[in-house]
Amino acid sequence: MKILLLEDDIALGETIQELLESSGYSVDYVVSGQEAIDKSYENNYDMYIFDINVPDVDGLEILRLLRDSDDETHTIIISAMTDLQTILKGFDIGANDFIKKPFYPQELLAKVNLKFKSKDIIIGDIIYKRSLKQILKGKESIYLSRVLLDIFDIFATNLNRIVYKEELYECLEKPNDNALRVQINKLKSLTGLEIKNIRGSGYILETNRAKEIF
Repeated sequence: MKILLLEDDIALGETIQELLESSGYSVDYVVSGQEAIDKSYENNYDMYIFDINVPDVDGLEILRLLRDSDDETHTIIISAMTDLQTILKGFDIGANDFIKKPFYPQELLAKVNLKFKSKDIIIGDIIYKRSLKQILKGKESIYLSRVLLDIFDIFATNLNRIVYKEELYECLEKPNDNALRVQINKLKSLTGLEIKNIRGSGYILETNRAKEIF
């Protein structure tokens, strides 16, 4: 899962980034509002974590711009501004959660995990129990190697998006195009999924029969 973190307190930001990445999340960390805006337009994220009082553009204004652009990405606001008016304004704009500073970074991690790791993902006739790393097709379990499971997890959490080769390379012990192609073909054979090669870029798992359930 890919997260955009906006926090101008570098010590706190780096602590959060390290904690999230050690828990398996990919984190882009920025310290100014304009950087956050630029990153949000350049990349697809599964979650935003925004501080409010940051240079250039404050976190709530960024969230307003994103919601006005029909970006409904799950957003957690973290802020030392704890007055009721600010909190209500954040939820009114479209925040999904609000954490008051100071807080334990593990509290934030728990909320992120609650959002992502409790979900089952259904892709056609496949159910992916992500918290258990279990794949079911009908009543049968599909058993994948660690490498294939890591690749499958990336596709399952990035449905209908191009997954760039560089991201998939991270799953391989010796990353190269041929090795990746072999693993993709194995995954297609074992799961029956239609994973398409986007020449020069990466791969995509396209489906209109997917949903997430708790």
